[in-house]
Amino acid sequence: MSGNAVRLQAIKDVEAYVPPAVSFIDAETPGEVFGENVFNKVVMQKRLPKSVYKSVIATIEHGEPLDPMVADAVASAMKDWALEKGATHYAHVFYPLTGLTAEKHDSFLEPVSDGSALAEFAGKTLIQGEPDASSFPNGGLRNTFEARGYTGWDVTSPAYVLENPNGNTLCIPTVFVSMTGEALDHKTPLLRSQQSMGLHAQRILKLFGHENPDNVVSFCGPEQEYFLVDRHFFLARPDLLNSGRTLFGSKPPKGQEFDDHYFGAIPERVLGFMMDTERELFKLGIPAKTRHNEVAPGQFEIAPMFERGNIAADHQQLLMTTFKTIAKKHGMEILFHEKPFEGVNGSGKHVNFSLGNATQGNLLLPGDNPHDNAQFLVFCAAVIRAVHKYGGLLRASVASATNDHRLGANEAPPAIISIFLGDQLADVFEQIAKGAATSSKGKGTMIIGADTLPQLPTDPGDRNRTSPFAFTGNRFEFRAPGSMQTVSGPMVIINTIMAEALDYIATDLEAAVEAGTEFDTAVQNLLTEIITEHGAVVFNGDGYSDNWQVEAASRGLPNLRTTLDALPELVSDSAMELFAKYKVFNHREMHSRYEIGLEQYALTIGVEARLTLEMGSTLILPAAVRYQTEVAHNIGALKIAGVEADPAPLEEVTAPLTALRTALATLKAALAEDAAEDAYGEAKHAKESLLPAMAAVRAAADVLEDIVADDLWPLPTYQEMLFIL
Repeated sequence: MSGNAVRLQAIKDVEAYVPPAVSFIDAETPGEVFGENVFNKVVMQKRLPKSVYKSVIATIEHGEPLDPMVADAVASAMKDWALEKGATHYAHVFYPLTGLTAEKHDSFLEPVSDGSALAEFAGKTLIQGEPDASSFPNGGLRNTFEARGYTGWDVTSPAYVLENPNGNTLCIPTVFVSMTGEALDHKTPLLRSQQSMGLHAQRILKLFGHENPDNVVSFCGPEQEYFLVDRHFFLARPDLLNSGRTLFGSKPPKGQEFDDHYFGAIPERVLGFMMDTERELFKLGIPAKTRHNEVAPGQFEIAPMFERGNIAADHQQLLMTTFKTIAKKHGMEILFHEKPFEGVNGSGKHVNFSLGNATQGNLLLPGDNPHDNAQFLVFCAAVIRAVHKYGGLLRASVASATNDHRLGANEAPPAIISIFLGDQLADVFEQIAKGAATSSKGKGTMIIGADTLPQLPTDPGDRNRTSPFAFTGNRFEFRAPGSMQTVSGPMVIINTIMAEALDYIATDLEAAVEAGTEFDTAVQNLLTEIITEHGAVVFNGDGYSDNWQVEAASRGLPNLRTTLDALPELVSDSAMELFAKYKVFNHREMHSRYEIGLEQYALTIGVEARLTLEMGSTLILPAAVRYQTEVAHNIGALKIAGVEADPAPLEEVTAPLTALRTALATLKAALAEDAAEDAYGEAKHAKESLLPAMAAVRAAADVLEDIVADDLWPLPTYQEMLFIL
């Protein structure tokens, strides 16, 4: 079958799509389904002895150390519950430094001497597992011959049963560490950073008169953007299949310029996928809240409600896995790549961050009069100090070869890390810088002008979609994370830099009070100092403007444009000192993250470069040559017939075809160059040699796509993939 025949058949298959059978039961309600496959507090309270339940809840809710004596009772109850749910196996689920989810399945059944089998699941099995530690990225923490690694039960994230047509599995969230106790995963540093941040937040709450404040944790609400394409198109595109993004593709006649897709009516097929997905998410206790069309054609978004940061990170990974499975069921492929299509919006995973506890609630809630809310202002000032001091680390937390395509364009924030406070808070902090805040801009009322419409309340300030770290009313939204990455990385950085800022503030206030300064005066002095020294990071303007690039430089804000610019921040002296002080990473663990970042960057671009060479040589070049041959043949036939032929069509295809051949040769030579001596050298080669060579191949190929006869073009086009669904 020719390349064009594959394209045409894919379009016919899309048109012939038949939706899967409806998976909903008429009598079923979302409320009844929610959490039905989760070993949650309700289940534990029914199945665990009272003393065991109280011990487990003390760990989950209040951060008390886990009592190992409860493990057998929990394991027994968990096993019985899972067997009733149809589970045949259990799995310690962990999150290695691939950024994906890993699991090893073990059967509950064990043979006994009489030839039968018993279902067993002991406390020691619940607490600890042992997968191979050398087969995952570890940045030098483990040698190939040092294979031992351990998973450890994370009681703060509930176990769940994952359903599959071929059998159900009890999944137990765990950490993954080496034999030396060093973190080989994303969960371990997240738990460490949250513990450190909470400790210093409690110190501040005590200063504000809260006796024995409850455990403070970070909260996260990650918004997930994604694209959907029909699987027939997906399978006909080797670049999508292998790299998750299109390495070739001419801009379609219509893109997103009409803004007609954003918040438009959700296509019936997509809505079916969304409803099916949400049902599965509800069963797993994932609080999916919002769904809508995004800006680019074929792009959509889901946003869950806030959860504790650790659980939100686990749920985010589970959400991505569930989406992939359900998309296939509906004959589609989900694309989490940050930039699967050139020329239209990329996809992010906005991390909405706040912190709080069960007694004081959200500590980033300003109230109606923020200028009078000293406690809120202190925690907000901590964010300002943290982001200003460690903006480079925040940028490094979202650095990847895939996210480099997105940052700074198409509604993604720029690589310069700044804070948007909004008019109300910016005004309050300006007053503080000058002495004391005495007022706050209040809410207004919008009169629309039609008597039948109600008067609408308006917030005291607008939002800013170009800011990478924006206050949005009761939280900060970190908009730079990419759609494909785990939220654990950014959350670890945010928690740790907040721990440093809260530690600084608590120490300053404690010393001032001990020296006899009135507490209110000490707070005022501290806030004035922070906004004076760190206010340069606050920017309420247009983050896309060229002027901001200049102004940011004058303010001393770093502009780390690429991954190679950002990753060294991880191993700077200040970062190494920070993470060691707050016991989140030791020096070896930090260096491992740096090495893995470089390795993943080089590997990603290397795969794309080889794909570009393969597709350019075996698909695009032959199609262009066939078209050139046809044109030349037609011109020759006209000449033989005595008709003067226009040579322009032949010249039109010959120039980009020559450019394509030259670019492919350059790319092939770049791929054949000797490997660099270290990870940084490999990454630098990928950036400076492979990326430009790939861009040259694409530029020539995309010109050819607009010239070569449609019946010869071998790849599904942007027009087809983005608009036929």
